[in-house]
Amino acid sequence: MARVKQQRMSKRTLEQWLSEYSISHQNLVNKKIHWLCVPTIFVSLLGVGMSLSVWFTLVLSALVLLFYIRLSTPLFLAMGIFILICLSVMAFLPWGFKVWAGIFIVAWIGQFIGHKIEGEKPSFFKDLQFLLIGPAWVANSLMQRKNS
Repeated sequence: MARVKQQRMSKRTLEQWLSEYSISHQNLVNKKIHWLCVPTIFVSLLGVGMSLSVWFTLVLSALVLLFYIRLSTPLFLAMGIFILICLSVMAFLPWGFKVWAGIFIVAWIGQFIGHKIEGEKPSFFKDLQFLLIGPAWVANSLMQRKNS
């Protein structure tokens, strides 16, 4: 028990997080599902949050960005830009809580289908922080493609 607590309290590098996350994301179909569903979940979660409480969502977004800046400045910038784009698009969409919640649920179903195909449990079953590493993994994949 103490070892688990110590592991959670230790500061992993972005590379360590991404390496561990990648273990359960090897299958090409699962990867493609995640590249689509992870950003969709992120944006729909912002949509749900904005429909409930703008200020709470903005504060939570700032806390998420603090998590990312601790890992990597380029990741922080990429995710900050992504959040700003999401919030800007939402300002012009007339969608409410039900639509965003529906998108959220459908995207999660996609994620679980991907993990069924992969034959591995989602990483967040081990550590909830992996819920924030998924978007980082997608952003990192996009940044690597751009640089290659």
